[in-house]
Amino acid sequence: MDGTKIRSRLREQRRSLSACQQNRYADQITSILTRQDFFLRAKRVGIYLANDGEADLSPIVDICLKSRKNCYLPVLHPLGYKRLHFATFDHHSPMTTNRFGISEPSLKHAKLVPAWSLDLILMPLVGFDRNGNRLGMGGGYYDRTLSFMSSTKNPAPRLVGLSYSFQELHKIATRDWDIPLHHIVTEREIICAKPK
Repeated sequence: MDGTKIRSRLREQRRSLSACQQNRYADQITSILTRQDFFLRAKRVGIYLANDGEADLSPIVDICLKSRKNCYLPVLHPLGYKRLHFATFDHHSPMTTNRFGISEPSLKHAKLVPAWSLDLILMPLVGFDRNGNRLGMGGGYYDRTLSFMSSTKNPAPRLVGLSYSFQELHKIATRDWDIPLHHIVTEREIICAKPK
């Protein structure tokens, strides 16, 4: 099965979860993630807003803000370079809708920071394998943004994919520019794919 068909199948399965299932899984993912040392130590956390049936990060955002962690949301590069910036975010941030229909902080009001300055980036995905390979939506935005990680010894940021367990694939074919995850957190477990 090719990547497009796999994405379509997994996205449909993700969207078919009931609200009750989504809430339960989000709570389980939050519980597992927020007990990890790397989460507890992180001061600057890249997050995302759930879209297309993704796990809801609202409980994680609340925990971050109560713990005085700084949260950052990805925003599309305004000139269309298929890269992301990260913008400061809290519950009072002025928001706008990007060209994909996803809410993001308004560039007029947000402070932007580079990805390398974050301690932890929580990433959405469509599929994953246990080697930390990630099947995204197909645009390559995260891979381009994180390309510096393929040639640096910088220990940050730690990359953690959040997913439902049914999104696990046996093996994902990779390309030279793919940036692997360090961990994947599902409602069942945390998978250490690339120890740091």
